[in-house]
Amino acid sequence: MRLRLGRLALILALLPGATAAVAQSTYPDRPIRMIVPLAAASAVDVAARIVTQKMAENMGQQIVILNQPGASGLIGAEQVARAEPDGYTIGGFNDSIMTMVPNLQSNMRWDILKDFVPISLVATVEWGLIAGNQTGYKTAADLIAAAKAAPGKIDYGSGGPGSPQHLAMAMFASAAGISLMHVPYKGATQAATDVAAGQIPVAFQGLGTVAALVRGGQVRLIGVCTEKRLLQFPDTPTISESGLPGFFFNSWFAMLAPAGTPKEIVARLNAEVLKALGDPDVRHKLEDLGFALRGSTPEELGALTREQLAKYARLIKDMGIANE
Repeated sequence: MRLRLGRLALILALLPGATAAVAQSTYPDRPIRMIVPLAAASAVDVAARIVTQKMAENMGQQIVILNQPGASGLIGAEQVARAEPDGYTIGGFNDSIMTMVPNLQSNMRWDILKDFVPISLVATVEWGLIAGNQTGYKTAADLIAAAKAAPGKIDYGSGGPGSPQHLAMAMFASAAGISLMHVPYKGATQAATDVAAGQIPVAFQGLGTVAALVRGGQVRLIGVCTEKRLLQFPDTPTISESGLPGFFFNSWFAMLAPAGTPKEIVARLNAEVLKALGDPDVRHKLEDLGFALRGSTPEELGALTREQLAKYARLIKDMGIANE
């Protein structure tokens, strides 16, 4: 029997792709790590933990979240790009890392279209403008009036140069005809915390990051970047209502894998994402935090990435936004 098993192992080893096929059929047989190139408690991190917990339950294998913030997500993203393409390292990225930062960096060490394969769009994140309680601002119109009275004197926080917080405020300031002072942080969470602490007066933030701060009265939500008021915050006016008609901004959370990850594994991960998003408890938790559940095929996420890359290339050029 040993001889037969030994011969079988030898034959399988000699067959092209046999080892990979066996590995894929048993996937996953050890924990998966997801690198999130953003700070803990950021919108993507919060959503990633909710979704991967359900994925892990369904797959019978642990999914470990590793936060690697800094350099606008470049460092953590590179770790995913350079990882073994075996399905045991995946990335949880926001659209800033995928479509904004590549348009601001001249010396990229990875290519979002060449060094990764899309798994699925997970959710879109609704956004809002928050202000410290000490400011007295109640609406976005109050901030605009204050900024016009003191050009360049009001600070705003962001998750770093080229982050969604940076671009959202640049768009807002341009539309309002005001000048604000950019204070970049290493992550969106730190910026939000400093607004609550009174260190900086305002910031745009994904609601998944700041919903608890808003509900706890630690910061004031003075505007939402949606077309209509949100059910979760019905008393907060839209930015459009506050004097900037048509102002809209949101972001998204997606999962990717290193280029070369077998299609069968990508398909399995995609199916598990969609299955997790179909769970009522997952849906309730995410929607309560201001997320809109999406889900997609890998091909749809790839097309969205290419579309948004082109969109932000035009926007960044037209607005003269620089990677400060």
